[in-house]
Amino acid sequence: MAMNSTDVLVIGAGPAGTVAASIVNKAGYQVQIVEKMKFPRFVIGESLLPRCMEALGEAGFLEAVAGKNFQEKGGAKFVKNGKICDYRFADQFTQGWQWTYQVPRSEFDKTLADTVEKMGVPVHYETTVTGIEFNGADSVTTVQDKDGNASYIKARFIIDGSGYGRVIPRLFNMDKPSNLPPRKALFSHTVDTKRSMSDEPNRITIVVHQPAVWVWIIPFSNGITSLGFVGDPEFFQQYTGTTEEQLRKLIASEPYLAERFDQVKFLFEPKTLESWSSTTDRFFGNGFVLTGNVTEFLDPVFSSGVTLATVSSQIAGKLVVEKLKGRNVDWENEYMKPMMEGVDTFRSYVMAWYEGTLDTIFFADNQDELIKSQICSVLAGYVWDQSNPYVKNHQTALHRLAALINIRDSKSLKPH
Repeated sequence: MAMNSTDVLVIGAGPAGTVAASIVNKAGYQVQIVEKMKFPRFVIGESLLPRCMEALGEAGFLEAVAGKNFQEKGGAKFVKNGKICDYRFADQFTQGWQWTYQVPRSEFDKTLADTVEKMGVPVHYETTVTGIEFNGADSVTTVQDKDGNASYIKARFIIDGSGYGRVIPRLFNMDKPSNLPPRKALFSHTVDTKRSMSDEPNRITIVVHQPAVWVWIIPFSNGITSLGFVGDPEFFQQYTGTTEEQLRKLIASEPYLAERFDQVKFLFEPKTLESWSSTTDRFFGNGFVLTGNVTEFLDPVFSSGVTLATVSSQIAGKLVVEKLKGRNVDWENEYMKPMMEGVDTFRSYVMAWYEGTLDTIFFADNQDELIKSQICSVLAGYVWDQSNPYVKNHQTALHRLAALINIRDSKSLKPH
């Protein structure tokens, strides 16, 4: 079989893979990407966070992304029983980007992949990894193209940004269960002819439908809006019929959506995604590093997926360059520890969302503006800012704040 060589093999041409590939390529090393799918391809994760703009900038992608005229996003809007809580990224506590984009991922991901190809990185589409053999840090990867032809790729290092494919964890039995309960999403893209009814084109809107069940509304610049319901799998069992019939019944049952999306045209038969949370024992090994969703995917509620993907690849790509230069990289402390700090912060917010703690905070009256700005920084993806008490003390700060709000409000209800 044919054999070719490269300094770094990147698995996956999504945001994780392309950011890492660009950073390594810029340092003067040879890089190849293998991608199982043909692009463009559909994937969710359409609402970015400001922190990922830093990674896209270092990778050299911002000019190409700006040229696509994607919908600019300046914040996140939460709705529950007619109450609205708006988080504007311009008000965040942490210094950084104050806006980002909402993107159809098929076009966004292809833009990144096309850009990295123009930089000189080959992208081999419809190419599946079937095996990897390591000899120390060096590796030989067996791949198969769409016609069934197999070949070898010899590399000094592998970056696995394969997303849900989880190539290295699955090949080497590294997967382990997430501590988050299984959830399900039902979603589609809609032709949003009644968008003028809303005031939300420049941000994601999240609607609390009922406890632990929520809706995303993500308008794009092309007049299409992504719409999806998320909840426990059991919640969806009460809605029968095709996925289109189920989604239309759900829309009709939610007052915030019913008129605007009544009889809306779906661009594709609504899809489901279920039990997506996953993790792995370790994010690195001799000759490889895992980035993006391959490390851990939590939940779509705070749009953390692309941010964790791009930031992990931004960090990993630079460390791989250092490794190739001969430096002894401390992967545990330089990569896995900081990435887990970010993941664990998001995890605390995801868990607080589903248990109702964030309901208490988001929809409280007379909110403290400093605290709101600190929470806004987390929602903007700045989950590594240890000067922010709602990052540093993420495991306890939210519950303490919700308890104080409940005490305050209960006192205000007592007769004087």
